[in-house]
Amino acid sequence: MAWILAKKLEMTRVVKGDKFVPITLLEIPKMKVVWFKTAEKDGYEALIIGILWKKAEWNLKESKATLSKNEFSTIKEFPINDWEKEKFKVGDDVTIEALEWVEKVTLIGRSKWKWFTWAMKKHNFHWGPAGHGSKFHRALGSIGNRKPTRTHKGKKMHGHHGDIVVHLKKVPVELVNKEINVIGVRWAVPWARNSLVNIIF
Repeated sequence: MAWILAKKLEMTRVVKGDKFVPITLLEIPKMKVVWFKTAEKDGYEALIIGILWKKAEWNLKESKATLSKNEFSTIKEFPINDWEKEKFKVGDDVTIEALEWVEKVTLIGRSKWKWFTWAMKKHNFHWGPAGHGSKFHRALGSIGNRKPTRTHKGKKMHGHHGDIVVHLKKVPVELVNKEINVIGVRWAVPWARNSLVNIIF
């Protein structure tokens, strides 16, 4: 199992045979291996990867910077096995070449936050009659029985909408462009533009 970070760009389409295939473009930023976590010291094995700032990319290219925490805009850790740790060293680049022969990936990200929404929008409930005499347009309706005189747990009601971790499994990879560090995965992915996405393959 391998992990990599990407940034969601936008949706477009590509031609496959005689059909248009909708894809979402994900940009693979400039990343480096920052550090490792070990079972002896931390209790588990993990690989820590950081996304470099644009200025830090130039400084590292000109040998004017070191791998300090200030050089990275985002630092994330991914679980790895003990034998996988031998493939990486601190300071190694994490590039798009790892995805060159991958056919399907798992995507993990956080969905859009839609604030506090009512049940009709949150759960796609049907609306009531639209006439002026109706007193039931966008209301929730009954939320319980006479007994046990309380609302059951898990009842679909209004509340916090979105901002949850979403997993998409077995998503086909339709495009890998190493020149601009962009990959295309089939269909839409439920996250905001410029948000980070974990790719597992």
